[in-house]
Amino acid sequence: MNKIADKHVLLLVDDDPENIEIVNSILGDKYEIRVAKNGVKALELANTEPTPGLILLDVIMPHMDGYEACKHLKADAKTRDIPVIFLTGKTDVVDETRGFEVGAVDYIHKPFSPPIVTARVRTHLMLRDAHETVARQLATMNSELEMARQVQLSILPREIPDLPSLEIVARYLPMSSVAGDFYDFLVVDDKHLGILIADVSGHGLPSALIASMLQSALAWQCPHASDPEEVLSGLNRSINGKFERYFVTAAYLFVDMEKGTLKYAGAAHPPLLLWQAKLGRASEYVENGLMLGPFTNATYTSLSFTMQHGDRVVLFTDGLVEAKNSSGKEFGVDRVRQILESKHDLRRVDSSMRCSMGFRTGRSTRLGRASQMTSRFSSLISRLRHN
Repeated sequence: MNKIADKHVLLLVDDDPENIEIVNSILGDKYEIRVAKNGVKALELANTEPTPGLILLDVIMPHMDGYEACKHLKADAKTRDIPVIFLTGKTDVVDETRGFEVGAVDYIHKPFSPPIVTARVRTHLMLRDAHETVARQLATMNSELEMARQVQLSILPREIPDLPSLEIVARYLPMSSVAGDFYDFLVVDDKHLGILIADVSGHGLPSALIASMLQSALAWQCPHASDPEEVLSGLNRSINGKFERYFVTAAYLFVDMEKGTLKYAGAAHPPLLLWQAKLGRASEYVENGLMLGPFTNATYTSLSFTMQHGDRVVLFTDGLVEAKNSSGKEFGVDRVRQILESKHDLRRVDSSMRCSMGFRTGRSTRLGRASQMTSRFSSLISRLRHN
């Protein structure tokens, strides 16, 4: 192994041969030292590969002093992160403050004390190494999050089913780049449709991958599309025992437009809201079994009810109702019900819910931005329309 290549590179900038000799005698055995005798040469060597891990910069030099050289270093994207330690005989607070203002991390005063020089150089190199390690880890995490985001987007339906007697609006607003919410459809024919909305616990790549698995499992439930109990049981079997720390809440709705009926079942999921045009009010329906995943023998039951022309159904994940404004007040199911009862156009219902997410604070309507909300949501709204 090349021992020189393993050493940190230091750039020493000083026009005094005596200072150069002293610093070399203190640090030369531990580090590879480059020497520049003026600011212009320092800028050139700072950009030479391998770039230095630290710069020891004299304050007083001809043509370009240390302050000016440091400004140039911090203005260059390639050198701005290299720590700079000023070498100076000045101890005035004003002078030191100026050095920190232009980007220095520390001072070493003349005459040099070998233990002080050694300790401060070692400390700032360790901090630089730690910073680079964190930066690499962050880059890896961001890469994984981008992968998870691509997985997430790939499992969302590219198109909403366009059926003659049913209008559907879907809205997906994640708190962060990756969440565990998703929805999908089982289209039996132009009169029969299954709708699944689900929420995987947690965030990031694991949640996205579990959602992807659940989507694949849903496709296998086509033979049972008209039976919400069996669909949820089948999904539970498909992921049971595969994950220790994750679970899924879900709701499944089967729409039979031929008979004008709905069958609904849930797995620890928020309620379904049904607005009935004839009555002019919204009702809340909950028929929940255990969450999907953790329990082997989980069973589910369903509710059946009729749906008339003009009725509306809203399915959503908990991020909608658990979102909090800056005062800590939750959005709540009642607010969703009020919006549903006050609006008569499907897209106005969707738009009103999105606008209400900021609780009229004037901030972004994306959950998790305005008031440190810890959830995210998907919503599905459907309306039986006249043939």
